[in-house]
Amino acid sequence: MDPAERHGAVWRWLDRRVGLADLEYLAHKKRVPLHRHTIWYYFGGMTLFLFAIQIATGILLLFYYRPSAEEAYESIQFLMAEVEFGWLIRSIHAWAANLMIFTLFVHMFSVLLLGVYRPPREITWFSGVALMGLAMGFGFTGYLLPWNELAYFATKVGTEITGAVPGVGSFLRRLLRGGDEVTGATLTRFYGIHVAVLPALTATLVSLHLFLVQKHGMSVPPDVERGGAPPRTMPFVPNFLLRDMVGWLAALAGLAALAAFFPAELGRKADPFVSAPIGIKPEWYFMFMFQTLKYLPARILGIDGEVVGVLGFGLGGLFLLLIPLLDRRTARGEPSRLFFWIGIAIIVYMLVLTYLGYTAGATK
Repeated sequence: MDPAERHGAVWRWLDRRVGLADLEYLAHKKRVPLHRHTIWYYFGGMTLFLFAIQIATGILLLFYYRPSAEEAYESIQFLMAEVEFGWLIRSIHAWAANLMIFTLFVHMFSVLLLGVYRPPREITWFSGVALMGLAMGFGFTGYLLPWNELAYFATKVGTEITGAVPGVGSFLRRLLRGGDEVTGATLTRFYGIHVAVLPALTATLVSLHLFLVQKHGMSVPPDVERGGAPPRTMPFVPNFLLRDMVGWLAALAGLAALAAFFPAELGRKADPFVSAPIGIKPEWYFMFMFQTLKYLPARILGIDGEVVGVLGFGLGGLFLLLIPLLDRRTARGEPSRLFFWIGIAIIVYMLVLTYLGYTAGATK
């Protein structure tokens, strides 16, 4: 049956203007490979769903938030105490941010370990790594917005580390802070980055990423291809999409439970004139870097240890980005144990350093 006849007059009116029939064709044409690693495909959609939750709750928070050192803390306090369900929206926003970064880590490392970044999907990998960096940027800039004590001093430490970048460190620190110190200008700057700059960049990269996934399809891991028989497939619509939606509903229920039982705290208002509280720590996704810098000696081969650490993380990020160009064996469809174990080593390193960061003694 012709789609126009099947859907009715309204569908026909929209189809002539936006091409609904073409979109429907693409949706039904897309198929998802079925094999022993199919479970990892769901984490991409889960990350996108959590990002949508972030957008929705972030817009609601914007109705009450005031981005100034004099009013930011009080606006959040009013939101949580006086606005109906305001505390719930803020808590869901905070928990969804953490879960989004977690699922993004899982998605990225599953792609790395399965080797599905091979040609022609190199740009898909590049955009995914860039999105990982933007997600962490969202976390870093959003952490300061409540203008509470912990956020203030954690931001001071984080921007100070940025100042260790050779050559441009001082410029970057001043660029982020809007001056020499963390002040109301820093808050306003972080607010602008958080609600305008990062969303614009993320929307662009998400669109590119989704376009490339649609263009090239979901990659089959090389080890599955080497098995001989082509993998079975299922339609994306409605089979895979319905399974995706079950996961989204479960995530939404989990977010509501976490927000209800472990609501986001506000703490005390930031006061630049008091000493930093003992035990200041970054968010969990920065902990492995923070703990690494703590373990580095003051001087390494005559170079400041913090500078060496920052350079090391920069080179590590560049290596991660360029893996599709460096891993020639996977590009040829051959087993690449080296890059598989490099991926495992990165995961273990991050887990161990994060664990040590939370279990070691209080930061002085």
